Amino acid sequence: MSSLAFIQNINGPEILLIFLIVLLLFGAKRLPELFKSFGKSIREFKKATSEIEEDVRNAMEEEPRKPEPTAPAAAPKQVESANSDETKADKA
Repeated sequence: MSSLAFIQNINGPEILLIFLIVLLLFGAKRLPELFKSFGKSIREFKKATSEIEEDVRNAMEEEPRKPEPTAPAAAPKQVESANSDETKADKA
């Protein structure tokens, strides 16, 4: 069931009632400013979603990269500590 199914049942009187409530809450002076910022946020949201969709399409169209062969790992060198040098010198 869609969570936005109630929007289909909104008619003229309900929209008018919602507009009047918004008018009472924000006042006539702030309404243009409110709707302007609402429009900007909708535009930004649409721009962001279209950019994401474009990135996904581009990623799907790209051919997968073949992994580059790596050189075999060399055995790690054993590092003698300074203490072992001293003990060797003491033994000699």
